[in-house]
Amino acid sequence: MSQQEVIRLFRAVQIDSNLRGTLNSAPDLETFVQMAQNHGYDFTIEEWQKATGLAVENLDCQLSEIQGI
Repeated sequence: MSQQEVIRLFRAVQIDSNLRGTLNSAPDLETFVQMAQNHGYDFTIEEWQKATGLAVENLDCQLSEIQGI
């Protein structure tokens, strides 16, 4: 279920620039996931990392630089 939520979020940010902008303002992954949850996307940090194969805390970039977000 959580992987489907991540996919649903990726699809939504492709067409909703306001949502994309809001989520891009997240300063860290924890805030990003909380913001996504506030917009109705139900997944945890661990579920997001598993679904995307990314461990953002190990990357030297901003969330907004990750393709698809």
